[in-house]
Amino acid sequence: MSVDLISDVIQKWRDTPDEGWEPEDYKLFLDLGHSCLAQGDTAQLLAFLQDVRNQEIVQSMGCGLLAPLANEMTKKEKSVVQCEMAMTHLTMTCRPKELLYGLLKLMDDIDASAISDTIIALAPHLQTVLLRMGEGRAASLDLALSSIQKQLSRLPVPYTKQLEESDQYGLCRCCSTLTDFVKPFVEEVKGKDDKKSSQCLEDQVLNDVLLKFCMRSLREPLFQAQLDPSRKSSLWFFAAEIMVILASLQKPLADLLLYVPKKRSIIVEDTQSDECRASFAYLLFVQLIGIDFFPAVFSPRFILQCNMEYINLLLSRQVSVEYNLNSELYARSLDSVEDGSLTVDLLELKMFYSVPQNLRQILIDCPSRQLRERGLLVLQLFINKLNSQAKHRFFRCMLKTSQHSGIEGYIIKNIKNQVEFSMKPGNENEWFLGVEFIYLLEQALSLPHGAETYLLQNMDRVMEGLNLLRYLLIRDKEWKSKLSVWEELCRIKDDHLKMMRVCITMSRTYYINEVKTLREDYKLKVKEARAAARSSQLVQGLNVKHDKMAGMSPEVQYQVMQNALVTFDLMESLIFRIDEIKDEKAKSVN
Repeated sequence: MSVDLISDVIQKWRDTPDEGWEPEDYKLFLDLGHSCLAQGDTAQLLAFLQDVRNQEIVQSMGCGLLAPLANEMTKKEKSVVQCEMAMTHLTMTCRPKELLYGLLKLMDDIDASAISDTIIALAPHLQTVLLRMGEGRAASLDLALSSIQKQLSRLPVPYTKQLEESDQYGLCRCCSTLTDFVKPFVEEVKGKDDKKSSQCLEDQVLNDVLLKFCMRSLREPLFQAQLDPSRKSSLWFFAAEIMVILASLQKPLADLLLYVPKKRSIIVEDTQSDECRASFAYLLFVQLIGIDFFPAVFSPRFILQCNMEYINLLLSRQVSVEYNLNSELYARSLDSVEDGSLTVDLLELKMFYSVPQNLRQILIDCPSRQLRERGLLVLQLFINKLNSQAKHRFFRCMLKTSQHSGIEGYIIKNIKNQVEFSMKPGNENEWFLGVEFIYLLEQALSLPHGAETYLLQNMDRVMEGLNLLRYLLIRDKEWKSKLSVWEELCRIKDDHLKMMRVCITMSRTYYINEVKTLREDYKLKVKEARAAARSSQLVQGLNVKHDKMAGMSPEVQYQVMQNALVTFDLMESLIFRIDEIKDEKAKSVN
């Protein structure tokens, strides 16, 4: 279309009121705009949009240019500044509602590869549109934030320093853009609160919308973010901003953590999830972000009890190296609790059972040695906080449910330490020195499958059990003052050692026969190999019996069996030493 013809069309639009424009006029307007952008004539397009004589045209038809302008802005070509100016003019001129839905449509249609660039480019213009709106602004802000956060949830959360610094997918930059986006609306709410004016319904809705935004941010991306207080990263600063906003919106701040109100606004109801609150508790007590806004009147035991639900959720997350701080909230919540102060009634609460079980799962299944070691330290920290009765209950529960020799051995070692502690002046109690201890001892020394117990698989438990029994006999003076308890202890000792001897004998016989069979199979294999070589035939291998070590080479199988026999000797030497101690004690009495 020639320049003269375009001028005539524009003049016609100027002379025609907007209700007189035809669909063909809208199509032609868009075609001309697309043509200018395609040919790089952005300066010409900008001049047309800014011409005061064209403002009615721009106001009515300008929203059609949002998509092509946004596309040019994300390309970051030389014309990006002029496109930005054109977009700014549109957002200040066109009807706010039309602009809002036009921009939100662009947000919803983003290709995965352009999420961050599109959000960063459009967020300031969307903010301008919202600030121009009057009644209903809060609901529109909710739509905008939901749309942006929905797109952000598609971006992977960086879990290492290198990934966060490179910010390949732009999540960190988007989070910074998002805090700038909500700032004027937060200031609006704070300003009205500072003036102590009576909030109208619209103000309350705006407060709820911003609260909803914060809670969603706690879930995505902060629930998965790896934050390090020694390195104030982009996501760390985003978390700090969110906590500051929360403190200004939610008063008192403790309500987010300590209880769920019976009456809540519908607009925030779906964000009060455990994940949001777990992330909130983690930022508050581990990262110490926002801790200055949290009241210091609550006891450490009460804080621990409130946090157990969130601790359980964090521990139940996917166990991997990426999530290496899952137990930190547990540790921080326990740190301030006085040793020996947690009573047995707490163990009857569901979460005080579930949390150690999830921690047990980490100790067994986690591929990260660092996380397993950290988990063991936290488990010991929890044990230290229990009083004697609670320790007794907890040990019995773990011995019954752990089903892992390493953990059972660790618990039995703790039982020994607790007995030693109870023997010191002022620490005596029935749970580790009286009749109640006998029930715990029987459980600790019982073999999972009697005489048929697989000793190698249960070696940690068996060895710690024998060490405990040896220690109890060495400290016989403390027990003999309680005659009935001493008699029961001797009975348990005799029964256990008798069972152990049978078990060791059966296990040793089995492995001796396995070694013999292995040697015979090896000799047969060598003999057949020589025969095959003499006859120049290809040896395909030998079919041997299928057992637990069938996948090992004969040399490795032989070494395993020899180690097993040495282990049985070690167990037998402990049993011999226990009998020796008993005889020595008997002679000293005589």
